[in-house]
Parts: sequence; structure tokens; C-alpha cells
Amino acid sequence: MKSVWFFEDVNLFKILCPHKFKAYRKSHEFTSYKKQDYIYFEADNSNKVFLIEKGKVKIGYYSESGDEVVKAILTKGELFGEKAILGERMRDEFAQSIDNETSICPIGVDTMHTLMRDNETFSFRVYKLIGFRFKKLERRLQLLLFKDSKTRLMEFLEELCDEYGYDCKDTGNRVIKHPYTQKDMASLIGTSRPTLNVLLNELKEEHLIDFNRKEIRLLKKIA
Repeated sequence: MKSVWFFEDVNLFKILCPHKFKAYRKSHEFTSYKKQDYIYFEADNSNKVFLIEKGKVKIGYYSESGDEVVKAILTKGELFGEKAILGERMRDEFAQSIDNETSICPIGVDTMHTLMRDNETFSFRVYKLIGFRFKKLERRLQLLLFKDSKTRLMEFLEELCDEYGYDCKDTGNRVIKHPYTQKDMASLIGTSRPTLNVLLNELKEEHLIDFNRKEIRLLKKIA
């Protein structure tokens, strides 16, 4: 199965952004966000969907005890706020920029429906993406409920390798160059950053991985 932590590798921005369509080009504009800026909050009106031109966006919600729960971290080319397409009236999650230079393409729901109606290929990809997200969240819930932190990390690294990895010809190791910080990774597997660091070092001592700030190298299959 392809990564259950991230959306399928399709750059929707390249094929949908309204500036590519003559009828919307003049009125279209991008919105810029800095790190920690919120794009929307829980209970906001759900009347737009969003495409990421560049940067990173965190999707999550707060539990009754006030703890932050991260559902996804999205990057360039990806779509979020998509439940508005399905008739959602109010947001049940927040979206927050976690990059200092995040650029977002907002699209009104009515415009989105028109574009989907006029572009069958794109419409198919959007619905496929929504289904993939539900499947991903279900799988993630199973991991959080039934797997310990180390097992979640090992499965996460294998899936991250599918998304961002490549084979190193000289050694046969698989190298992962990804856009996520340790804090991002800890959030996605439901643990703390100190715990993640301990677990990474354990895997390093077991000669399963090697890592630095820029990349992770899988020395053998770990999950």
C-alpha cells in the first residue's frame, strides 16, 4: 500500500489553480502565510477549498483537554479543506501554516464545483483523493490504537521512503530526503519530539538507520 500518512503524489495545483483558466484569471489571487499563521479555525464557515502553491500546512484539531492532534502535514501541490465540496458547513479542524513562506490558492466551493463539472479528469482525481484521505485516517487510527511508538515510527519510515526515498547505488541503502522536521514527524506518529529522538537513536544503534538533519538512510527493511 502506498503511504498512509500523506496524500497520493499528484500535484493538483498544476492542473487546477484558477489562474490557468481564462474565466477566473483576472479575479484570482494567492494568499501568503507565515509560520504559525492559521488559514482557518474549527467552527469557521466551510466555503472554500485550498491548494498549496508552496510551503507546508498542518491539519489538526484540539481534544477536549486542549491537546493538539495532528491529522496531516501537507506540502506543495496538495489540496485541503476538501470536505466543503461534500457539503460541510462548518470546519471541524484547523489548518495552520508551518512554513515561513506558505502560498495558498483559495477556491470558492461554487467555483470548485464548476471546475470539477467541466474537467472530468480533475474531478476523478479529487474524489479519489478524498477517498484516499479517509482510508489513510482509518489506517492511522489503527496504528495509534494497536501499535507502540517504535513500531509506528518504523512503519512511518518505510512509508516515508515510498514517498521521498531513492536507492543509493553505491551502498544499496535507501535514502530519504523529505521536507519534514522532527517535530512534524513526532506529530504524525502521535508521540513527543524527545521520544522520537530517543527512538531514532535506538534504531541507529541497532544499525537499522542512519540520519542527520537533512536525510534519513534506511540500512535495511525495518517494517
